[in-house]
Amino acid sequence: MAVHDFTSQRLFVDHPLGQGTRISCTPEQASYLRSVLRLSAGDEILIFNGRDGEWRARLSEVGKRGAALDAESLVRAQTGGPDLTYIFAPLKRARLDYMVQKATEMGVSRLTPVLTRHTIAERVNLERMRANAIEAAEQCGILRVPEVAEPIKLASLLQNWDTSRVLIFCDEAAEVANPLSALAKLRPGPLAVLIGPEGGFSPDEREMIRALPHATALSLGPRIMRADTAAIAALALVNAALGDWR
Repeated sequence: MAVHDFTSQRLFVDHPLGQGTRISCTPEQASYLRSVLRLSAGDEILIFNGRDGEWRARLSEVGKRGAALDAESLVRAQTGGPDLTYIFAPLKRARLDYMVQKATEMGVSRLTPVLTRHTIAERVNLERMRANAIEAAEQCGILRVPEVAEPIKLASLLQNWDTSRVLIFCDEAAEVANPLSALAKLRPGPLAVLIGPEGGFSPDEREMIRALPHATALSLGPRIMRADTAAIAALALVNAALGDWR
């Protein structure tokens, strides 16, 4: 397990970071620092932006009108992670929140909602998704926050697919029953994991996916899982076989 200071509070800031950088907090961040964390001027906190590593910062100003942080020293250099896109049919709100948080913890680099024939959730709140990804990163010591992409129809996604990226799609009808055996045939590189809606892919959608030259069907075992559970299982398998768990 990576060494991380779990005793210090962390805050994501959408601002370039370097020694001596001053960050003006948003009203929401100022309220969080003041009212939730109970920090005062002179107190320290760890900050990160997903690009410039993690910095120890000091709260230089705090008041009803706002707050400011001064970055003082680099604690951890920025690290990357697997080039792993997670593509999913949106779920209802509470379960989507959970899934986004867990996918972030699993180290995905991009979250892409995809609209399929059997997709139940029609609207996707991208700001809420990003907020959940940031919260998961703050709580778990993660330095990288996944990009959140606009929803896209499955047919459009597949028609414009980058053939250098292997598509791993979860399919209960996969020819290879053992998921590790299926993944063993692939080489590490740009990857994407696709999980469909709880009603499954339609026959024509499954045919479109399988038509891609680098599409690989992945079985998740003999039991049918809910989509948010399948996300954790699939991403864990892919990280162990092809990602940065090796």
